[in-house]
Amino acid sequence: MNTDWIGRSHERVGARDRVTGTLRYTADLSFDDALHVKLVYVGGARSKINRIDRSAALKVPGVACVLIADDLPRPIARFGPAFSDRPILATGETKFFGEPVAAVVADTKDAAEAAATLVQVEAEPLAAVLSVEDALDPAAALVQDPSLRPKDPLANTNVLREWTFGWGNTDGVAPHLIVEHEYRFPMVTHFAIEPHVFIAAADGDGVTLWTPTQHPFVLQRVVAAALKWPIARVRIVAPDPGGGFGGKGWPKFEPLLAVLALRLGRPVRLVLTLEETFQQARRTSARIHAKTGFDRDGHIVSQELNTDFLIGAYADIGVRVVSKASYAACGPYRTQNAKVTARALLSHTTPSTAFRGFGTPQASWAVESQLTEAAGILGIDAVEIRRRNLPRKGEAFIPNDTPADGDWAAALASAERAIDWHAPLPNNRGRGVALGLKSSSTASASLAIVRLHYDASVSVLSATSDMGQGARTVLAQIAGKELGVPPDRVVLTMGDTSIVPYDSSTSASRSTVFMGNAVIKACAEIRRRLQSIAAKGLGVDESAIEVLPGEVKTPKGTMSYAEVMQAGLGPPRGEVIGIGEERGGGYRPEHPLGGRPEFWEFMCTAVEVEVDPQTGMVDVTRLVLASDVGKALNPTQVEAQDEGAAVMGVGHSLMEELILDSSGRIVNLGAMDYRIPTIQDIPRDVHSVLIENEDGPGPYGAKGAGEGGILGIAGAIGAAVNQAVGVQIRDLPLTPERIWRAIQSARAELP
Repeated sequence: MNTDWIGRSHERVGARDRVTGTLRYTADLSFDDALHVKLVYVGGARSKINRIDRSAALKVPGVACVLIADDLPRPIARFGPAFSDRPILATGETKFFGEPVAAVVADTKDAAEAAATLVQVEAEPLAAVLSVEDALDPAAALVQDPSLRPKDPLANTNVLREWTFGWGNTDGVAPHLIVEHEYRFPMVTHFAIEPHVFIAAADGDGVTLWTPTQHPFVLQRVVAAALKWPIARVRIVAPDPGGGFGGKGWPKFEPLLAVLALRLGRPVRLVLTLEETFQQARRTSARIHAKTGFDRDGHIVSQELNTDFLIGAYADIGVRVVSKASYAACGPYRTQNAKVTARALLSHTTPSTAFRGFGTPQASWAVESQLTEAAGILGIDAVEIRRRNLPRKGEAFIPNDTPADGDWAAALASAERAIDWHAPLPNNRGRGVALGLKSSSTASASLAIVRLHYDASVSVLSATSDMGQGARTVLAQIAGKELGVPPDRVVLTMGDTSIVPYDSSTSASRSTVFMGNAVIKACAEIRRRLQSIAAKGLGVDESAIEVLPGEVKTPKGTMSYAEVMQAGLGPPRGEVIGIGEERGGGYRPEHPLGGRPEFWEFMCTAVEVEVDPQTGMVDVTRLVLASDVGKALNPTQVEAQDEGAAVMGVGHSLMEELILDSSGRIVNLGAMDYRIPTIQDIPRDVHSVLIENEDGPGPYGAKGAGEGGILGIAGAIGAAVNQAVGVQIRDLPLTPERIWRAIQSARAELP
């Protein structure tokens, strides 16, 4: 029987439904007697709420409720995945532009929207903390009440957390060359096409929420804690999201919707507009000061990084973004002496959250730009300086941590060849190269249930979220290979906490490794049970039975799984169930991140650009991605993930940035004023190279993929622009205006 389902580009499960518009997203779900929710905001980032008059709104026909903070039990419940610091509704003052002060609930969407405009809010604008500099100013207002941070020595500052990572002694070195600069990375939004949707309904003595979350079990825990309920009373149903990129990972308005549903005894639904979504989640912006020391041959002697991440009004998961990205901020290089000082800074801005790359693109922008500049000063090729500093496979580059787990030099060489690195360049053309390294999941857990049915078809129950990355397809391929079943006879059930077993999250490029291994273990349990069933049915010893994918070898001949079950289970019928669990290396309290990375996601990016010196316009003409994936279980999906991530990287490198006015209001809300890459911005020539050495911890030697493509894009494009027109820009995005001004400034300095 052919069970070679791995390494083949099977059609993505659900792809046709997505592209034809027949997939039912959360907003497409209908509920009898559902009420509609509209949120009420005040202008500006920070305002003192003096009075809310809802009398006119309550007179609108169909309005069932106008909820404000004064209606909630005191102390007002707060929630969050890392710290329980965010109130269900703004209390006392708003902390960011887009924090709601009231929720209007009505029979129809139109009535809710009309009533929301009638809610009168008397609010007093207050001075806001909007930048890294503001957050570090001792005279600035505090974003959080110190009482929320008891026993925290930083409670009277806007530094939520501070870390120092490193090894060696950066003070005791005397490099031949020191490169020292400051780099800035902007606020950007996720811009998933599907909006954020939240639906809640009372369910017996509990509550059920429908939302396209990436992490249903995290949401279940957080909502239960906010309600002060046992977890078992909260059910999360998470339909496949229409894109997530980290923005749909962590709780936002689910606790509010749960409260409304329980108060009113009817289902309630909230569908955010794109403009509202912009105000609820973003990538962490950063200011990074980098000081890198080199010997005369280009070897890194020391790296000192000060990373200041502006995480917003509430911790969300931004605090983890800062620590995890900063821990490995020195990149995939041998660094003899390293010191990274990292700060997570509170501000009166949209709370930041996970975003593809999880903070690594911010650090990579600085570190890779430093390497490229040093190469130019030392007269060393930009590829060569990276090659000289790459660790060999199996070599530790962060002391006492996961060593280099791939042939990273091979990826660099592949990109070098694919981009024709040494070919002559015409005028106004440039090439750039950058490496990206991201820590994978550390301490986490995935459980899977696999059911082998009486006809030998298979069901897989998994909490992994398929937001378009193809998790359903890959897990079906894995179960198909292990049980000898074509993937089209494997059905995935996902995202319902009342049905599927626990999974930590769909993040960190972890699902293929963790959930894939859990599925393999569940299938192995099924094979063990089939061995027992066959032995009992045939009256032979289990040692005489050999269970292979799809068939069972017995002393009386080879039988299919269906034949074994029919013979062993008889007329009552039944099924065989396997449970698999994967925890990786597990929790390590002594580790700065609570555990070692299960693998490193490594990517080499090379680009060629053309820059118009008269306008500053950049055209990325060629893009090469060389990814160390261990084993590509579905090559087309892996390539598509890398390329999609790279296009997102083009966005934050060249055009994307949330712009605030002096009051902290986002002035470029929505698709008209916030530009993301379109088909016209896609590089003309995109080439993916997959490095497959089957050396990963996942199924069949796989490592995670999906974030690598975004990691080094900015560093590569920045280097290429510099080569094309001779300017060094250290603030992203590299907009035409910014490039044009740099060109004019450089020309003015010429003798």
